Amino acid sequence: MAKLKVDAGGGFPAIFYTLKKGIEAGGLFKFFVRMASKNACKTCALGMGGQKGGMVNELGQWPEFCKKSVQAQAGDMAGVITEAFLSETPIAHLANMSPRELENLGRITFPIIAEAGDTHFKKTSWDDAMTRMATGFKNTTPDRVFFYASGRASNEAAFLLQLVGRAYGTNNINNCSYYCHQASGVALKQVYGSGTASVALEDLEKSDLAIVVGANPASNHPRLITQLVELRKRGGKVIVINPLKELGLQRFRIPSRPGSLLFGSDVSDLYIQPKVGADIYLFKAILKGLIEKNHIDEMFIDLYTAGWADVRKDTEQALWDDLCNACGVEKAQVDEIVEIIIQAQCGIFMWAMGLTHHMHGVDNILALCNIALSQGWLGKPGCGLLPIRGHSNVQGVGTVGVAPAIQQAFAQKMEVLFKIHMPQALGLDTFASMKAAEKGQIDVAFLLGGNLYGSNPDADWAKQALSNIPLLVTASTKLNTGHPNTLGKQATLILPVLARDEESQATTQESMFNYVRLSEGGKPAVKGEMRSEVQIIADLAEKILPKNGFDWASLRSHQTLRDCMAETIEIMAPVKNIGKTRQEFQLPGRTFHKPRFSTSDRKAQFQVVATPVLDQSYGEFQLMTLRSEGQFNTVVYEEEDLYRGNTRRDIVMVSNEDALRLGLAEGHRVRVETASGKLDVLVSISEISAGSLAMYYPEANVLVPQVIDPKSKTPAFKSVSARLIKH
Repeated sequence: MAKLKVDAGGGFPAIFYTLKKGIEAGGLFKFFVRMASKNACKTCALGMGGQKGGMVNELGQWPEFCKKSVQAQAGDMAGVITEAFLSETPIAHLANMSPRELENLGRITFPIIAEAGDTHFKKTSWDDAMTRMATGFKNTTPDRVFFYASGRASNEAAFLLQLVGRAYGTNNINNCSYYCHQASGVALKQVYGSGTASVALEDLEKSDLAIVVGANPASNHPRLITQLVELRKRGGKVIVINPLKELGLQRFRIPSRPGSLLFGSDVSDLYIQPKVGADIYLFKAILKGLIEKNHIDEMFIDLYTAGWADVRKDTEQALWDDLCNACGVEKAQVDEIVEIIIQAQCGIFMWAMGLTHHMHGVDNILALCNIALSQGWLGKPGCGLLPIRGHSNVQGVGTVGVAPAIQQAFAQKMEVLFKIHMPQALGLDTFASMKAAEKGQIDVAFLLGGNLYGSNPDADWAKQALSNIPLLVTASTKLNTGHPNTLGKQATLILPVLARDEESQATTQESMFNYVRLSEGGKPAVKGEMRSEVQIIADLAEKILPKNGFDWASLRSHQTLRDCMAETIEIMAPVKNIGKTRQEFQLPGRTFHKPRFSTSDRKAQFQVVATPVLDQSYGEFQLMTLRSEGQFNTVVYEEEDLYRGNTRRDIVMVSNEDALRLGLAEGHRVRVETASGKLDVLVSISEISAGSLAMYYPEANVLVPQVIDPKSKTPAFKSVSARLIKH
């Protein structure tokens, strides 16, 4: 199995790829005009675009865009799916297509339906689609439906979605964060009372240490690499903690920096590779080392925190051999980490799903937070905690209420403003909604974007559960694996929607730094019958909600929706005038530059965390699923993974040590088995910690059992007990 060869992330391959995609999208001029429009980026939540320009970040820096934003923009400008294609292509054939093949079919430009027994998708009218959707809601009860939003939705659409759901009578309203960073939100609320980042983008320019844990920004958030390189350039240090050695986290050629482009830039000073799932052991070892070196900020702890005594006692009682053997990191390497922390003045800890996708995801983050608090690295500039969010508005969707539970003050204001009675029953989270569907307890599901099928563990179970719903409605820009693989028992509706830079009215989005942007919209990139998400939801509201004296039709106006957001959500008050002033803003009460936090006692909270016992019931390996350089979430743009040197996706990454022990070589065919499934794949010898395996998501979802973190309800896509069987 041939491997691709590059010596760094980014560089000229990224530039050539951008030019290639621009030409494919209809020409470079047309492509870059759309890229430069005043709209927030469609991909990651690192934040760029808005009123400063499409390729400008929150600090006004230009040019700020990456391969992910290029792929998303080019994808929206590609061809369209025709009626002829649908009539010629059976659903069964679509179900066997790969994520990349479905992505490359082009845009959905008219409503699509498949009824029970249909072998092909077919075009339908908007009137028919909306009538069927409304009838589905009218013919059931609120406890037998659920609403779901991806992070692609605008704040306006998301706010309206949760309002319609609650006015209809259900709290079964959830979003994609339950399958990514929900563990971060749960943990951070315990620590400082807010579930989002404690830092702003400007803090990265003031820090002299970044510790990147369980994340691969080189592939998933490439513009963050620029910040890490600049940090090192001014004398700071970067520590990476990741079981898999990632090329882009070692060396990167930043296209917007001529020197870096030509000569390359080192990204990290120290790269640590613990075993998959053993992060808490490593974090306790680091804290133990800091305690033994007497490098603890006692004054900060005494004045601004609670719970330190118990955490210190728990840490001091842990044995070095137990901690190091469990995490697979030698004490000498732990000492290196400790020494770098001691030399630093301001540190920022950042992480992604390498920490959240475990049965103990919340505890992973709490243990990491204990280190930050021990150094006083919270509540002052240049220091803090940063969950690296995925989709561009996933944080905003949560802010405006797309969750099974909302704050009481928010609920009370909605009752008064919209003249509704808020439902009292506890809402179902995403996984609970899937379990209810499996049991036949869901009659209608409305999915606002995303690929819920591809986002779930145990792919066979996910298919069965979603296919058990009588009416399954998805608002999408393109076909994905969920559409042909999960057909509603009675009908499946696919509603074509506009991208945010195609909206006729402005929308808002929130970055991972709690910064709210205004996207101006624009003209559709392709011709068709696409509608805005707000228009679809408002149409549904008019059809299914009682005539209680509130004018639901008024909510077709995005400005009216922003007025309602400002009136009901205290921290969103500035959004009321953003359409007129074009003044983007930072949400208050989330960024902590002073040591006064949003907890009940205004102190940050240390948390004692138990060390996990990793499941080895099915095999000696711990499997993790991950994304490639050529994909974004469940969307696969390219089969090859340039930075890891893999030319295909049906592979399992194995350490050289384990390969030698098992008599495996590059390209050997093996079977990977777990408690939930098995896959036949090829071996890719990789720089991964011994005893660990890595495979691509979502293809490997069939191997991920239905196991969740009890605190966050997030599926454990990592720390999966697995075994390898050589063919």
